[in-house]
Amino acid sequence: MALYLTEDDVTSLLPMDDALTAVESVLRAQAEGKAINESRRRVRAAGTTMHVMSGAVTGVDSANSWLGLKCYSVSRNGARFIVNLFNAESGELSAIIEADRLGQIRTGAASGVATKYMSRADAKTIGIYGTGWQARAQLAAVSKVRPPSEIKVYSRSAEKREKFCDEMRNELKFPSITPVSRPQDAAEGCDVIITITSSREPVLLGEWLAPGTHINAAGGNSLLRRELDDEVIRRSSAVVVDSLEQAKIEAGELVSAVEKGLLAWEGVCELRHVVTGNRHLRSGSEDITLFKSLGIAIEDVAAAAVVYEKARVRGIGREI
Repeated sequence: MALYLTEDDVTSLLPMDDALTAVESVLRAQAEGKAINESRRRVRAAGTTMHVMSGAVTGVDSANSWLGLKCYSVSRNGARFIVNLFNAESGELSAIIEADRLGQIRTGAASGVATKYMSRADAKTIGIYGTGWQARAQLAAVSKVRPPSEIKVYSRSAEKREKFCDEMRNELKFPSITPVSRPQDAAEGCDVIITITSSREPVLLGEWLAPGTHINAAGGNSLLRRELDDEVIRRSSAVVVDSLEQAKIEAGELVSAVEKGLLAWEGVCELRHVVTGNRHLRSGSEDITLFKSLGIAIEDVAAAAVVYEKARVRGIGREI
């Protein structure tokens, strides 16, 4: 029988510290040939898009090896996420996991891992664009790896950014989270910048960046979306993605920059090689670094394995 786990179960079983460890470990495993990622595929019908992504993970903080498939539908009625987790040794379906919360946490964790390895060690100020569902986990993860002295928040809606700041002050137990009314104020003077929007037009301009800034661009996985202008790409001394294969078909900012001759794919590095130390990105404290996050299946599989194994130990979930 398989174990069915709900969104509430995932919330109780996957704290950010565990997600950061799982994502970092699976990226290291991928670099060592112990994890295989298959890029996202999409199919559309009757106004709904089904997204499917899969991966295999062996020997990552576990005695077991796992195969996993995440699928999610997006329609005018919202999005629905499920991960199917299989035991690789037996081939059995081990768990069916509701995965909206899981995806939110692991997406944040990917930015956290990138920030750990790509930002300056003395980075203390964080700026964020976007105040939606995904923004919460982004701030939680980045704050874990680079404890901030100040966080500045921008979104187009004054009401939403005020509410977001109130909620995050309580969640992070950190008082210095400030809403800003001008978009440039969330970038100027910040050591780490997060963009987590669905914008089709750039929300972050390169002219606003201070030397030494690290950027996590985590909001768009479509050629139609662009959170960054060309100047951000041009000023970045290092451009890193979680999957080069996916970036070539999903990273709107990077595809546009390549078409304009501002960037070459040969110069783009995958995060796994940064985590293992195979690539050193900073030649000095003033280098600007960029991580373009698209979300890859092995991160979901690794997070799902953590959730499942803890659920078994604690007796959480429903057998089906």
